[in-house]
Amino acid sequence: MPELTNGVEEASAGASSPSWRQRVRTGRDLASFADVPEAAETLVGLLLDVEDTAVTRQTAEALARVGTVAAIRLIARAVAEADDNQADWLQTGMHDALVGGSVPDVAAACGKLARDPEEAVRRGAAVISAWAYDTGG
Repeated sequence: MPELTNGVEEASAGASSPSWRQRVRTGRDLASFADVPEAAETLVGLLLDVEDTAVTRQTAEALARVGTVAAIRLIARAVAEADDNQADWLQTGMHDALVGGSVPDVAAACGKLARDPEEAVRRGAAVISAWAYDTGG
């Protein structure tokens, strides 16, 4: 586990970069570690990036492509906290993943998240489920 933690820490370092490209790269690099608490907090921060909507969109897309319950849970958390503009870009990122290729069953992940202990996650998952339904995902 120490190697995993070091890799997550190294990847997470880019989350505070002034370069939006570096933050996008960080979101993509960390997406497969959505179930690691250190990565999860960084990813939620990237999903709610206040500097550049490309970071929000591409991090959401990367997480949707991973498609695990842990990855979709992070998007749901972000959806619950997002302002309208951020929510639009979260939806766009999800849409890009859902129409752009084969991704795991997002609706099934949302179904599991409907029973999450956090009310905000349940609320966000309901929104994502509607998005997935609209795009046929």
